[in-house]
Amino acid sequence: MAQLEARIAAAKQAQAPKPRADEHYSQANLAWRMVIELVAGLGIGFGIGYGLDRLFGTLPILLVLFTLLGFAAGVKTMIRSAREIQEQKLADEAGRDDERG
Repeated sequence: MAQLEARIAAAKQAQAPKPRADEHYSQANLAWRMVIELVAGLGIGFGIGYGLDRLFGTLPILLVLFTLLGFAAGVKTMIRSAREIQEQKLADEAGRDDERG
């Protein structure tokens, strides 16, 4: 009976989820991804606005407008990424719960 319990314990330990050492780095990567998405939106909006202002001779108007639109697009992209990450994390947790139960 003791041998059977030892084998069961060994099997449970082999199937137990391994602690993820790289989880800290993956969180940092996700944070940088969101920052880059926001800055890219701002930069693209600024570039389009500045270019159109230079083309039409209306320097501050389109620059401000497209910078704000770029900011809005960057925030929207960040929210979409956060939602995607949250859904993936929930799916991972549900998968782990299915393995345990």
